[in-house]
Amino acid sequence: MDKQQRTGESEKDDDGAGILCRFAHLVFPYLEPAGLASVSATCKVLHVVSKTITSSRISDASRNLENYPIPFFNSVDSELYANFIYSPVQTLPTSPSIPWGGGSGRVRSDPFIVRVEGAYGCDCESCDLESSSNCACMDFSDLPTRECGPSCGCGLECGNRLTQKGISVKLKVVKDRRKGWSLCAAEFIPKGKFICEYTGELLTTEEARNRQRLYDKLSKSGHFSPALLVVKEHLPSGNACMRINIDATRIGNIARFINHSCDGGNLSTLIVRSSGALLPRVCFLSSRVILENEELAFSYGDTTVNSTGSQCFCSSACCSGILPAEHT
Repeated sequence: MDKQQRTGESEKDDDGAGILCRFAHLVFPYLEPAGLASVSATCKVLHVVSKTITSSRISDASRNLENYPIPFFNSVDSELYANFIYSPVQTLPTSPSIPWGGGSGRVRSDPFIVRVEGAYGCDCESCDLESSSNCACMDFSDLPTRECGPSCGCGLECGNRLTQKGISVKLKVVKDRRKGWSLCAAEFIPKGKFICEYTGELLTTEEARNRQRLYDKLSKSGHFSPALLVVKEHLPSGNACMRINIDATRIGNIARFINHSCDGGNLSTLIVRSSGALLPRVCFLSSRVILENEELAFSYGDTTVNSTGSQCFCSSACCSGILPAEHT
């Protein structure tokens, strides 16, 4: 074989490797960890692409959809990251799956999944505590539960849209030997700071019950961690209760990693309503000062609801030893 033939075959190999690399970058983001590991072992080119994608997943759970990256840290076992589809806003169960590589910068999706046509909102250009004492949307309590929304004249820069601008504190996801993945502060967080919304698939009560029955069966293996949150709010009349079912098991945000604490933890849970939006949103604020590296936690509810729940590892002084779990 002469030099010219060898050069031609080398160029063909380079072209083939380039095509394979471009193909891999398009397809591999859709693969789950096991599939990604399998193709990584097939050849050098695919190993390099797989390693790049794995590093990207470890470095940011949010896929660049939040204001700061949210990295995974695990010194406990070989699980490099948690596998789920990140969504910074609520979604419907019929929403299409988005690959890990499907992030589009920091352009946030609409947080209002269902709007009320003709609803009244404020006409302010921008609202804040100092200049908008007459704004109909303002809530002047210590824990505000009402914000401007889609029926208002103001935009996202409005000061009364605290929970609609994404996560504004630095966080990280850390693997605990007993609890599994946990959400921790990556910086000092003052009291009253918005942490995040609990996002996921919005379910009907029937859908939530069906999924919970399935999750109970899968959880018996010890290798499955569901993230189905059920919030009940008693309406002012006292005669009715509104139930919100949010499943972050497959699609959700970093709130799915917040663990339970029997003493209430360091987060306050708020039901936030926005003018013109039909559905409220479940949000978390820091209930006290939170130190860097401290785990974030809140109370899942009353342990007496289900005395046969899983073991609790919160280690608080008032720990009941059982995780709250409701018969949905």
